[in-house]
Parts: sequence; structure tokens; C-alpha cells
Amino acid sequence: MFDKRQRLVVCNNFYRELYDLPDAVTEQGTAFVDIVAYVVSNETDYTAKEAHAIQERRIKDHLAALSEGKSFSEVRHLKNGRVVLVTSQPLLDGGWIGIHEDITEERQAEKRIEWLASHDTLTELFSRAYFHQQLQGALASGSEIAVLWIDLDGFNSVNDMFGQPVGDALLKSVARRLIKVVRKADVLARLGGDEFALIRFGAATHEQLERLAQRLLATISTEHSLLGRKVHITGCLSITHAPEHGRTPDAIMKNADLALHYAKTSGRGSYAFYDPERDYESGRVKLLDSDLKLALKKKQFELHYQPIVDILGQCVSGFEALIRWRHPERGMISPADFIPFAEESGWIVEIGNWVLSRACKDAAAWPAEIKVAVNLSSVQFEKGDLYGAVTGALSASGLPADRLELEVTESVLLRDHPKTHDLLHKLRALGIKILLDDFGTAYGALSYLRSFPFDMLKIDRSFVRDFGTADERDCAAIVQSIAELAKRLRMTTVAEGVETKEQLAMVTNAGCEEVQGFYFSKPVPVGEIAATITRVRQIFSRALEKSA
Repeated sequence: MFDKRQRLVVCNNFYRELYDLPDAVTEQGTAFVDIVAYVVSNETDYTAKEAHAIQERRIKDHLAALSEGKSFSEVRHLKNGRVVLVTSQPLLDGGWIGIHEDITEERQAEKRIEWLASHDTLTELFSRAYFHQQLQGALASGSEIAVLWIDLDGFNSVNDMFGQPVGDALLKSVARRLIKVVRKADVLARLGGDEFALIRFGAATHEQLERLAQRLLATISTEHSLLGRKVHITGCLSITHAPEHGRTPDAIMKNADLALHYAKTSGRGSYAFYDPERDYESGRVKLLDSDLKLALKKKQFELHYQPIVDILGQCVSGFEALIRWRHPERGMISPADFIPFAEESGWIVEIGNWVLSRACKDAAAWPAEIKVAVNLSSVQFEKGDLYGAVTGALSASGLPADRLELEVTESVLLRDHPKTHDLLHKLRALGIKILLDDFGTAYGALSYLRSFPFDMLKIDRSFVRDFGTADERDCAAIVQSIAELAKRLRMTTVAEGVETKEQLAMVTNAGCEEVQGFYFSKPVPVGEIAATITRVRQIFSRALEKSA
């Protein structure tokens, strides 16, 4: 508090500590001007002349504001990094009260929120949202820019082989390397997954962009040392110009995507400029069509198996067969990249028949209590002879029908075709168990339970994944409701996507009988089946030892 003569009346200890004020300038009667002089000297590194000018201006502005009879505030930044909000409240006798509030943590939190709004938290690059914002602004201003879109080759196989921690470390390593190549004025972002993009501002020749593309791909392909492992990865890249190749973000990114897919078909580590004269769509379709045909002929497909675990029995009850495509040039291709086209083109029938045959043959060599689950496409019900393919696979392998489980999604049931239901009943009559996959996400999911007597429900992984978030209580309630419903209908429930012991506890408490997820094992090649069965038993054994 200061009186009308601008002299200190009283102050508390926090005021002294905040500005590191000595006793000499906090005694009653100390002139306001002396305190201001000391405080200014502790705010930042001013010269004596600058400090004097700031001191005079601050006193002048302060007294002018007081004369208006209203409270006022200002923010001060101290040398030690603290941020202080100073609010002055005039008193009727001409003095005033000063309230000095340390708002350092608030300001840091605000800056963190601002940073999160524009950055990817894993790699600390700019986010997809910020990238699109900058792209839109550049296009609206008519600026000349180039967009380079990068996609890592075979990243999913790195995740599958080494686990998510190594995958995350790889993404961070790639980000750090890319930053060293690009200019500070440009915008480098992670678009999501294993995709990165760069906005290069300013005019650039074809040769300059080509050299930049080569440098970016070269830095990615150099060996990465991650968590004690040596990892090799390559990337493909596309280059588009604005406004030449588009005047809106959607147009630019669509053309960049076309060029990127073209680059990927040329093999790992390739790059391509967008060419408006090139027939991308028909070229991609023809190439993928011929590649799938060759993949079947050359036996490029393989199956990996993820264990399905019996919670009560604390053991593996079965394995889900998951297809992988080992392309000779593009490496391991995820099913998400070729199954949609295979369904559209009809190749899924032949691919599906191979999966059934291979899975039954592999499973026949496993312990008699271990089952195998195979996913079916809706196209397989409409085209080809699915019943013949299933019975043929069982007959050729010698696998008993009660050890085969067939998984269908709501897309199979949406057609509500009598042939589909008749076929499901015929397959079930053989002793094969029928599973409804991804239950809980489709509109009208409950009505499907009336249309066919399923043996098992696989609860969609989204309900398990969101456990531990703000939606935790709702997710647990939904999982429990599904488990209770299934039990009343004499169906077994399998919870997908279990990756932590907390998620395992949640689905167990909810009443699920079986689980599947990375907590127990990633999908493994057939040669690791025995080791995986043993590893799952060991996980339960260790948990029992800890609880004891």
C-alpha cells in the first residue's frame, strides 16, 4: 500500500520475495520511485540510460492512470523468468493498493495449450490442422509454394516386429532428421500415422525440388538406432506445385496423394512429381490388379496369427489368422492397403480361399485344444463357392470343424440376403463357430443378434482403447452390458485391442471371457505359435506371483 505522497505504507513478505527486494527499499516511508528503480533493474538487462527512461515512463503512466480513479493492470516479465500481473486500486485519500500476482504457471499453461493446438505431441512437428491452415493461407494469398508429401515404406511391419515403442521412436527419429534438412521458414508437419508433409515457400525450379526430395529420402533411409535396435526404413515422396496443380488445399492434397501412390508403385525410396497428363487412376488399378494376380501365383501372401486368450483358463484358446502381403519391391504391405481393392475387383474370393486353406493346414499341426479364426468378406458370400471352399479346406487339412471359427462383420448381414443366412446356418451345422466381429459400432447391431444365433461376439476395440480416458466409465458400462447380453444369449464375448493390464482388468471385471491384443502378443508368424502359447502362460504366472 502507498499513500498520497507516493510512499510505502506496508507490504508483505511475498512482495519482497517476488522482486528480491532488500530491507532498505521495503521500509515504511520508502519512495515509490526508489522501489520502481530497483524493480526495473531486475526485469531485464537494460543499460543505465534505458532503465532510467523506463522508470520515468512507468511512474508517469502509473500516476496518470491513478488520477482517473479506476483500477488498472499490467504484466511484467522478470529476469528470473517469472511473469507478474500487477493490479493497482486507487484509494480515496490519493494513495493506492498494489496487488502483485505470480502468473508464471498460468502463462506457461496457456503457451502449452497454444503449442498443442498447432503441434503433433509425439514428434513435436507441426500438426495436420496447422499444416492445412498454413496451406490454405498460402493459397489464398497467391503465394508460390511446393508441397512434398512423405510416406514411410513398411512402417506397419516395424510396429508388428518390434512393438509400438520402437515404432514411436522411429517416427521421432525421422522427424528430427527431416527438421535438419528443411528451412526454418518452411512448414514441416506430421499428418498422422507414418505420413509427413512439407510446405516449401517461394519459387523453386524442378531441379531444386528434386534435390530436396533426394535429401529428404536419403536422411530417412540412413540406419536408425532405436532402443537398442538397428532399424532400416525408406520412404516415398510426391511433389506438387501451387497454384499450378491446384488452388485449394483439397485439390493440392488430392493431386499429391495421386503422385504419392504412383511413387510407391515404383518401389521403395521413390519420388514423383505430379503430372496432370498422367492417367493415375487406371494406371494404379492396372498395376495393383496385376500385382495381386502375381502375388497369388508367386505365393507372396503369408499369414500371421494373433492369440485369443481364455481369461478363466489363463491360456491361449485360439489364434486369429491375419493376412500379410510380402511384396518383392514394396516390402510388407498391410491388408488395409490392398483388401478394399481385392474386394472391389473380386480377387478377395481367391485370396479368401487361400487363407482358409492355409489357416486350416497350419492349425492342424497345433495342439488339439487350439482353434483358428478366419475373417470372411461379404464378397465371398456373393461370389464363388464359400461352402465348398470351407469344407475343402477342412477335408484337405484334416482339421476338425469344431476347431474352425469364421468371423463376419455387419457388412455381411446388411444385405439381409436369404442365401447369406442359409449359408451361415449350413456352416454352423458342420460344427464351425460363427463370430460377429466389431460388435457395438454398427447401427442396428442388436438386430443382428436376432437374425442369426452367433456363437461369439467380438467387442470392438474402440471401447477398450478409450478406457483410461474421459469416456472410461461409459466404455466400461458398454463392455459390461454387451458381456451380460451375450451371456444371456449363450454367446462368448471376446474383447479386442487389450494392450495394458488396466484394460485387461476392466474387460475381466466387465465379464468378458476371452481377450485379444498386444498385451499378450502381436500377430506372429506360424513358426512362433508354440513360443507364443508358452509366453501367454508365463504372463499369467508372473501376475499370480506378484499378487501373492
